[in-house]
Amino acid sequence: MTHSKTIVLIHGLFVNNTSWSEWKTYFEAKGYSVYTPANPHHDGTPSSLRASINPALNKVGLEDVVANIVNLIDTLPEKPIVIGHSLAGLVVQKLIEMNKAAAGISIDGAPPKNVLPPFQTIKTVFPVVNFFKGGAYMGSREWYHYAFFNNMSREQSDREYDRVAVPESRTIARDTLLKSFANVNHKLPHNPLLFIAGENDNIFPASFSKRIAAAYKHNGSIADFKSFPGRSHYICGEAGWQEVAGYIEQWIANLPA
Repeated sequence: MTHSKTIVLIHGLFVNNTSWSEWKTYFEAKGYSVYTPANPHHDGTPSSLRASINPALNKVGLEDVVANIVNLIDTLPEKPIVIGHSLAGLVVQKLIEMNKAAAGISIDGAPPKNVLPPFQTIKTVFPVVNFFKGGAYMGSREWYHYAFFNNMSREQSDREYDRVAVPESRTIARDTLLKSFANVNHKLPHNPLLFIAGENDNIFPASFSKRIAAAYKHNGSIADFKSFPGRSHYICGEAGWQEVAGYIEQWIANLPA
């Protein structure tokens, strides 16, 4: 099904593409060409993005994020393998539905609109989608410690906040709840998908990620699931991320030719 040697790493909400730096190095060492695009108005260092929030940021929607990746893919010599974390897990599903990728990996990924989230997810993301608030969302250190860095001490969490946290478009998050574009047709044949979950994820619990994977109904298509014990939503950045990357590498290698 895929011999692609091209990978596109897609960042989720609340961080930017700098969060993929170690993964880029990892997969390049394995012989892949690796791209780490930033979502619209997410270019720069996290500290500079926090210091001066772009007023255009909150105009960015889900379709803009997907179109940005499609524009990159259309310049590549082959269909890539797309790997997305958090919100980008939904982007991965859309790219697979659009037949823009040879295979897709959703890590602690957001659901399509037509897979209803549990209360825990709603509670955690409510500060972001809060319809009574305007402008971009900048999570507090406390929110990041609960939602992302719950496997770390508060001191470690604050250091990671300084390193990776960025302001975010509320519009993207709201689009996942309101826009029909956020739906996915789970009955269609599709290229291989892998859903990875962290057992300690406070945004998208592992049981929910498993339910997203199980929504895919086409018998001839691959939709695999893997849960990693003890991992948080920050599964791609916390200690042990190499095990997750290695699992993905082997999953890709074992796909049918």
